[in-house]
Amino acid sequence: MIRLTLAFVLLAIAAPSAHLSAVAQSAKVERLNEAALRQLEWRAIGPAVMGGRIDDVAVDERNPSTIYVGAASGGVWKTINAGTTWTPLFDREGVASIGDVALSASNPDLVWVGTGEPNNRQSSSFGDGVYKSIDGGRAWSHMGLRETQHIGRVIIDPVDSETVYVAALGKLWGPSPERGVYKTTDGGRSWTNVKFIDQDTGFVDMVMDPNNRNILYASAYQRRRAPWGFSGGGPGGGIYKTGDGGRTWTKLTRGLPEGIIGRIGLAIWRKDPRILYATVEHRDGGGTFRSDDGGDTWRKMSTVNPRPMYYSKIHIDPTTDRRIYILGASLFVSEDGGRTFADPATGRAGANEVMSPTYDVGVHGDHHALWINPANPKHLILGNDGGLYFSFDASITWDKVNNIPIGQFYGISVDMATPYNIYGGLQDNHSFGGPSATRHYLGILNGDWVQINTGDGMYAQADPNDPDTIYTESQDGNLSRFHRPTGDRKPIRPAPPAGERPYRFNWTSPLVISPHNSKTLYFGGNQVFRSTDRGDTWTAGPDITRGEDRNTFSIMGQKPGPEMLSRNDGVSAWGAITTLAESPVQAALLWAGTDDGLVKVSRDGGQTWRDVTDRIPGPARKGRISRVEPSHTDARAVFVSLDRHQDDDFAPYVFMSRDFGETWTALAGGLPSVGWINVVKEHPKNPAVLFAGTETGLFVSFNTGTDWTRFTHGFPTVPVDDLVIHPRDNDLVVATHGRAIYVLIPHFR
Repeated sequence: MIRLTLAFVLLAIAAPSAHLSAVAQSAKVERLNEAALRQLEWRAIGPAVMGGRIDDVAVDERNPSTIYVGAASGGVWKTINAGTTWTPLFDREGVASIGDVALSASNPDLVWVGTGEPNNRQSSSFGDGVYKSIDGGRAWSHMGLRETQHIGRVIIDPVDSETVYVAALGKLWGPSPERGVYKTTDGGRSWTNVKFIDQDTGFVDMVMDPNNRNILYASAYQRRRAPWGFSGGGPGGGIYKTGDGGRTWTKLTRGLPEGIIGRIGLAIWRKDPRILYATVEHRDGGGTFRSDDGGDTWRKMSTVNPRPMYYSKIHIDPTTDRRIYILGASLFVSEDGGRTFADPATGRAGANEVMSPTYDVGVHGDHHALWINPANPKHLILGNDGGLYFSFDASITWDKVNNIPIGQFYGISVDMATPYNIYGGLQDNHSFGGPSATRHYLGILNGDWVQINTGDGMYAQADPNDPDTIYTESQDGNLSRFHRPTGDRKPIRPAPPAGERPYRFNWTSPLVISPHNSKTLYFGGNQVFRSTDRGDTWTAGPDITRGEDRNTFSIMGQKPGPEMLSRNDGVSAWGAITTLAESPVQAALLWAGTDDGLVKVSRDGGQTWRDVTDRIPGPARKGRISRVEPSHTDARAVFVSLDRHQDDDFAPYVFMSRDFGETWTALAGGLPSVGWINVVKEHPKNPAVLFAGTETGLFVSFNTGTDWTRFTHGFPTVPVDDLVIHPRDNDLVVATHGRAIYVLIPHFR
C-alpha cells in the first residue's frame, strides 16, 4: 500500500501546469485543492485531562442531565447524559469565545448564546454578537449585535420568549458605541439599546426579578486593555435598576461606595427577590454588599471580592439567603450572609478580612461559573480555568469532568521518537507531553499524557537528538530543562548580574533550539540570550526593544494614579521579545519580533542587530510581532506576521521578504478581514505551501500567500496559536487555544 502523506498531497496541490492560462490554472488549482483536501483527515487527539477555561454553565432545571457549557475559546458543548459524553455545538459558527449561554424557562430547546468572554485577560478572544437555536443547539442563527464583541449576560423573558435582554460589555481593546443593555421583543429580528452610558462603559452582569419580569438590575463597567496593560473602572460604573422593562433606569447608590467603580457581580434570591447581593470593586470601599429592599439601600457585609477584573461572580443558595458563593482563585462560601467564610468540611470559620480560601480542595482554581440545582442545592456544577466539576455535597467534595477537550495551548513541539511525542504548554494548566499515536484500541487516552512543568504552560521544545530532554517554560520566562526518565526539572532562566536591572520577559517568551546544534539555545527576553551548553550558562545580547516606560502611557485618557483600578493586570513586563527564530539554512542568522512592534535581524548569533521594521508596509506602529518564520530553503527569505488586535485592529497581517528584510510583500489576500494571525509556517519541503493560524481558524496557501483556503473538513472554528510540521513524518500538528491538539493525516477510503 502506498502511504499518502500530507507532504505528498500538498506538493501535488501546489504543482503548476505551465501549458494552462492563468485563469484556467486558477480554476484547476481550486478543483485540485478541494479534491486533495478531502483526502486529508483531522485527528483530534485531546488531551482533555487538563480542561480549559469555562465561562458559563446552563442547565435544564427540569432535566439536570442536560448541560450546556460555554468555553472561553472552545465554543459551546452539550451533554444530555450528565457529562458521560459531550457534543461540540459551535464548530461552524464565526467565533469560539463564549460569554453566556441562556435557556428559555418555557422551552429548554430554545438556546441563546452571547459570544465574547467578559473576562479581561490579555489572551481573551472576541465575539461577534448573539446566536439563537430553536432545536437544542443543533443549528444556530446569528441574531445580530455583531460589534458588541464581549457579552456578559443574556436573559430570556420566562413568559414571553421573544423578549430577550443582553448585557453588552463591548470592545475590550478600544472605544465603541456598541455597548449597553440591549432588548428585543421579536426574537432578535430587531434590537433597541435601552441603556447606554458612553463608548468606554458597557454592562457586564444582569439579573431579572423572578416575580416581576419588568424589574432588572444591571452592572455597568468601564474597562480597557492596551498592549502594555489594563485599566478597569470609571465614573459610569455602578448598579442600575429598571422597573418598566428597560424604558427607564435608576442608578442605585445608597450604601454603595462612590467615585471610580470597577467590575460588579450581581445575584438575586429567587425565593424573595427583594434580597440581592453584589460584589463591588472599589479602591477603598469594595467588597460584598447586600440589599433587603430591592436595591434601594445596601449594606457592606465584608471586604471579600477576589481579583474583580477576572471573576466578580456571586451566587445565592436557592433555599437560604444566608448561604452565598463568591467565585475567585478559590471558592468562597458564607453561611451567614457574607460576614464570614468557612470550610464546610471542617466547620472552621475565617475572618472576612482574611478571605480564607475554602471549598475547592483538589479542584483547579480560577472559578467563573456556578450552577446550583434549585431542587437539590447540594448539587453544584462549577466551571473554572481547569474545566468542569460536579459536587453533590454542597462543595465538600468534587468530581472532575475530564472528557471535554477544550485545552488552551500556547505552543507545541515534537520529538523524533517513533511514534513521535508532542509537548506543549497550556493557559493556566501547566505543560504536558503525550504520544502522537498508541496501540490502544481506544486511541490516545488522558492517562497517556504526562505533566512536565507547572504554572501557565508556554513553549516546550524537545531536543531532536535526545528525546529525554525537553525544555519547558511557564509564564514570564520561567524556563526549565526537563529530564523525562527521572522527572527532574532544572531551572535555567537567565539571570542578570547582581545589582543590574531584571530582565523583561513576555507572557509567552520564545525558546529556540538551534537547528544546527541542539546544544545551542536561544531565548528571548528584552535581549536575546544564547547558551551553548543546554542552558547551564547564558550570554546576553543588547536590548532590542524600544525600552519605553509604560507607566507614562495613558489608558482611556488616564495616566497611572490612585484612581486607576487593576493597572497592568496580566502584563507583568512590557518591552520584550515575542517571537524568535534561527534560519534552518544559515547558522547564527536570527530573526526576532517584539511586543512593542519591532522586527530585527542578526547575522552573528544575536550580538548585533539590524532594525528592518520601517521597511515593512502597513501601519506605522506594527503592534505585536506574532511570528517570524525563516524560510527552509532560502537564507534570504523570511515571513513575518503582525497581531494588532491589542491596538483595536483585528485585520490579518503577514509579509514576506526575499532579501534579508530590505523589501517586503504583503501576503494576507484572501484571509478574513477579522481574525489576526498568531502563527505562520512554511512547509519545509515545499516553500510555496504556507499555513496561517488565525484567531478564527487555520488556513493554507498553495502559492506562497497569494491565495488562502480555510481548513473546514473536521477542523472547528477556534484560535490557532502554534503549528509544527514533523520533519520526518510530515504530519501537521496544530495547537489550538480552546480545542487542544489536532493532527492532519491522510484519509483512506
